[in-house]
Amino acid sequence: MEQSDIIQKTTEYIKQEFGNDSSGHDWWHIYRVCKNALSICEHEKADAFIVELAALLHDLDDWKFNKSDDETPQRAKAWLEQCGVESHVIEQICGIIMHVSYKGAQVENKMNSLEGFIVQDADRLDAIGAIGIGRAFAYGGYKNRQMYDPDSPPNLHNSFEQYKHSKSATINHFYEKLLLLKNRMNTVTAKKIAEERHEVMLRFLDQFMREWEGN
Repeated sequence: MEQSDIIQKTTEYIKQEFGNDSSGHDWWHIYRVCKNALSICEHEKADAFIVELAALLHDLDDWKFNKSDDETPQRAKAWLEQCGVESHVIEQICGIIMHVSYKGAQVENKMNSLEGFIVQDADRLDAIGAIGIGRAFAYGGYKNRQMYDPDSPPNLHNSFEQYKHSKSATINHFYEKLLLLKNRMNTVTAKKIAEERHEVMLRFLDQFMREWEGN
C-alpha cells in the first residue's frame, strides 16, 4: 500500500473511532494536531510520514480512555501491521505514541526523536490557548470534576501514578499542566506559537478569578 493510501485509510479509521467523543479528544482535536504537526515538520525537516501517522494514532491507546495499565499502543500497532507498514516504522511510531502524553509536572519527558518532539509539541499546542481552555472544561465535565475548588490547591505531581489518579478541579489543571507547557515545547517553531496561547490562558485565569470574587 502506498504511503498516501495508508494515511487516507488511517484518517477514515480515526474519524470513525473518535467522531462522537465529547471529552475534548475528538476527531477535530486529532485533525488540529495533524495540521500543527505537519506545519512544524516542514520547518524542522523531519519524516512527514511518521509524523502524520503518529499524530493520527496518538490518542488511540491513550491511558485516559483505556482501563488497561499496559502503556504499549496495542491498537495502533495492530492497525499499522494491518496496513502493511514496515516494522521499523511501526516501532518508531509506537515509541512516539508511548511517550507523547504529559505524565506530571515532575515526571521526565522520555521522548527521544525529532518526529516525536514534533507530534508532542503539536498535541501540547492544542492543550493551550483558547481551544485548550475549552478542551480543559470539556474533559473536566466528562470526568465529573468541579470547575474550581478554592480549598483544594494544585499539586505538581512527581509521579505518573499521582497524575493519573488526580481528581482535582479543572482550574487546578491549568497550574498542574497547561501553564507549564510553554516552557516544555521541544521545537523552535512550537515555542513561538505557544507564547501567544500562553498569554490567552493567563488573561482567562485573571478574568475567571475576578468574576469568582464577584468583581
